[in-house]
Amino acid sequence: MKTIYACFTTDVIHEGHLNVIRTAKQYGKVMIGVMSDEALVKFDRFPTLNCEQRQQLFKDLPEVDEVVVQNSVSYKDNLLKYRPDYVIHGDNWKDNAQQVIRNEVIELLGQWGGQLIEVPYTRNEKVKRIDTKMREQLAMPEYRRKRLKQLLSLRPIVKALEVHSGITALIAEKTIVEDQGELDQFDAMWISSLCDSTAKGKPDIELVDMSSRMRTIDDVMDVSTKPIILDGDTGGLIEHFVYNVRTLERMGVSAIIIEDKTGLKKNSLFGTEVEQTQDTIENFCRKIAAGKNVQLSDDFMIIARIESLILEQGMEDALTRAFAYTKAGADGIMIHSRRKEPDEIFTFCDEFRKQDSTTPIIVVPTSYNTVTEEELAQHGINIVIYANQLTRSAFPAMQSAAIDILKHHRAKEADDRCMSIKEILTLIHEL
Repeated sequence: MKTIYACFTTDVIHEGHLNVIRTAKQYGKVMIGVMSDEALVKFDRFPTLNCEQRQQLFKDLPEVDEVVVQNSVSYKDNLLKYRPDYVIHGDNWKDNAQQVIRNEVIELLGQWGGQLIEVPYTRNEKVKRIDTKMREQLAMPEYRRKRLKQLLSLRPIVKALEVHSGITALIAEKTIVEDQGELDQFDAMWISSLCDSTAKGKPDIELVDMSSRMRTIDDVMDVSTKPIILDGDTGGLIEHFVYNVRTLERMGVSAIIIEDKTGLKKNSLFGTEVEQTQDTIENFCRKIAAGKNVQLSDDFMIIARIESLILEQGMEDALTRAFAYTKAGADGIMIHSRRKEPDEIFTFCDEFRKQDSTTPIIVVPTSYNTVTEEELAQHGINIVIYANQLTRSAFPAMQSAAIDILKHHRAKEADDRCMSIKEILTLIHEL
């Protein structure tokens, strides 16, 4: 009997999936590949069911003969292992980011005379409602809030991209690229105090209050599903911080990062060029402990950002603070540097890991931007935040467009390098 292979990434089986499986049954033995949790988060979605539960969905179908796990986005390993006579898939992967996977499948099947079968993608209101419901479920606070911790257990390094509005959230949510035969995307979103303030035309001195910051969070949550890490500046007064922790946790934010400075906030990249005062270890530990005491779930993370290297207080001070903060309850340590090379960051991480192998380390390689994610992971770093690239790239583009319009007294010259409105609108979901 000939074998036909199909891979699925779904948590819910609807009539479109059943159409593929029933078509497959006409060709022989049906083998279903269920993408692993690790592969799935790298693909295009986060599971609401674990891999074992998703396997059981297909084992319960009478048309299915065998269920196996597919451990990567690529079909290569499973196709070489099982050498099916056919692979079946909906025709929706012909003109999107999955093209590279499709091309690899065709090439592999050609090695033993296999054949790709593509069935028309099922598009109707019932399927659309199910897909929408699945997407909206991922955006619910109870699912979104815990996702960062889940990602830390699934990904070698979690990639977070700065967002400051609904449209930038959509870019972070939907940007998928092909990388060496695999698909890759951002894992989380960083809502930066700097970029949020800049988008509102305000200085980055905590002038934009937490109520305004929460409106930005709402805008981002309305259109996305990825976990959110919030830049909490200094966290403010302890009495205020505890209320904000409760509110953020209830909203579905995954983590807040607070820095160990006091007084009027100044951007860290100014370093010692401006007057900045570091908090005492004792007071900052009290703030961390107070936040941990009021949160209601184990999902929410309070991450301590250490400014010792920025303020030239030395490696020993940075490490002393790191161990004190984790003892006070910090769920992660963010170490910051404004040097052009990552050497002092690597030294800190290597020394920290000698005593603490589990607490997540977070970095923001804005100044030392030649370092790769692979290099960061080799030094025990768990989260990399690309903290302001969308804001910084948007400004010159917008300014150039404005200059062209003034210079030429028309929009033609600016329009030639603008994305079409139609392309922009394709990012936006319609209910």
